[in-house]
Amino acid sequence: MSATAGLRGRAAVVGVAESDLGQVAPGLTHFDLMGQATARALKDAGLKKSDVDGFFCASSYLPFPTLDVAEYLGIRPVYADSTNIGGSSFVAHLLHASLAIASGLCTTALIAYGSTQRSDGGRLVSPTKLLPWEEAYRPRYPVSMYALAASRHMHEFGTTREHLAEVAVAARDWAQLNPKAFTYGQGPLTVDEVLDSRMISHPLTSRDCCLVTDGGGAVVLTSAERARDLGVTPAYLLGGGEATWHRSISQMPDLTTTAATDSGRRAYAMAGLKPADVDVVQLYDAFTINTLLFLEDLGFCAKGEGGAFVADGRIAPGGELAVNTNGGGLAYCHPGMYGIFLIIEAVRQLRGEGGARQQPNVNVALVNGNGGVLSSQATALLGTAEALG
Repeated sequence: MSATAGLRGRAAVVGVAESDLGQVAPGLTHFDLMGQATARALKDAGLKKSDVDGFFCASSYLPFPTLDVAEYLGIRPVYADSTNIGGSSFVAHLLHASLAIASGLCTTALIAYGSTQRSDGGRLVSPTKLLPWEEAYRPRYPVSMYALAASRHMHEFGTTREHLAEVAVAARDWAQLNPKAFTYGQGPLTVDEVLDSRMISHPLTSRDCCLVTDGGGAVVLTSAERARDLGVTPAYLLGGGEATWHRSISQMPDLTTTAATDSGRRAYAMAGLKPADVDVVQLYDAFTINTLLFLEDLGFCAKGEGGAFVADGRIAPGGELAVNTNGGGLAYCHPGMYGIFLIIEAVRQLRGEGGARQQPNVNVALVNGNGGVLSSQATALLGTAEALG
C-alpha cells in the first residue's frame, strides 16, 4: 500500500502569511522575513509560537536551515525536515508535514521560507556549480536551461513566442488585482511588449522571466480535528505527490515533458479527483514555458496544446481557467524559491480571501512546485470542507 493511503483530509492548513515583499533591505535579513511571516501566519491561525512542534524549512542561504531558523524563532521542534529540492520544497513539505501529523510525530507544523535576493543584487544566493558536461557550453543558469525546453516545445508542437507572451500578459493582469504584487499599479502588459523586451536566452525575453524580489512566507498545519476547533476556515490536504527525474537539463528525458506527470498523477489518485474538479490553479511560473508545460503535464490540456490553451486570455482574469491568481512569479514576487507562495494563494482562494481577484465557488485548488531546472516537481490538492465530503 502507498505510504499516503488514508492521509486524505487528515491535516489542514490553518494559517498563511507573507512577510514584507519587494525590496526590504537595508535593515531586514532573510531571518527577519521568516520571523515576520511566521508571526503573521500564527496570528492568522489563532495559535502561539509555543504550539509549534514540527518545523519544515529549505533555504539557499543556510546548510542547516531547521537548526538556524528554529534558533532564531525560538522554537524547539520535536520533528524537523529540511528537505531541499529547490523551489518545489515547500509543496513537498505539505505532504511531509501531513504525514508527520497523521503519524503523531508532531501536532502543529510550521513551514517557513525567506530571502533577500533582490537586496543581495539579484544573484542566486548560492551559485549553482554547473556539471562538467554542461559547463563547457557556458549556459546562463538557469534561464538557458528553460530556454532549451521552450525551443524544443516550439520546434515539436508549433508553439510560438506569442503563446509564451500570453502567459506573461495574464500574470500581469492578475497582479493588477493584488495590492501586494511587485508590479501592482504598473499597468497591463501587451504581447508586443513581451516580444520586444530584451532577449535573455532565446526564445525567452526579460518579460518571459520571473521577478527578482525579497520576501518570505509561512504556512501552519495541524490535524483536521484540531483545525475545526480553531475558529478558522481550514484548507485540507486532499492529495499530494512528488517526482524527480533528473538534476541537470542535459539529463532530462524529454525537454517537453516534466515529472509533474508523475507527481500530479499521485496527487490526483490520493485526492480521488481529476483536473476537471479543480477550481483554481497555482503553478510555479519561473519562466513562461513552465506554465505551458505544467498545464499539459497536469492534464488541463493535451501534450503540445499548451500554447493554444493559454491564447486569447484563457488563463487571465475572466478566462476559462484561473491560473496564478496572485500574479505568480512573473508579476507578484519571486524571492529565489517561490513554492511557498503557491500554497498561500491557494489557501486564500479556498477561504474566499482573494479580494478583487477572488474566484467564485472555490472548493479545490491545485498547486505545483518546481525545483532546479524542471528537475523536481511536487503537486498538492487542497480543498474546503465541502470538497472533503
